[in-house]
Amino acid sequence: MPNQESRESYEDTARQETDAERRRRRAQFLRDLAEARELRDRVQPRRAKTARLRHAMRMRTFRW
Repeated sequence: MPNQESRESYEDTARQETDAERRRRRAQFLRDLAEARELRDRVQPRRAKTARLRHAMRMRTFRW
């Protein structure tokens, strides 16, 4: 029967690996999302300009 310490350190290691994997997947997702936005902006420049103006207006009226 393994002692308590070795089991906890194994669980910590497993959790760290899953956290690292989650961060890696999240970073990949965000890169893909940014790439998709850039592609959409190139394909639909008028809509991109409207979205930029709308975002700028939101940022101007946002209260810190």
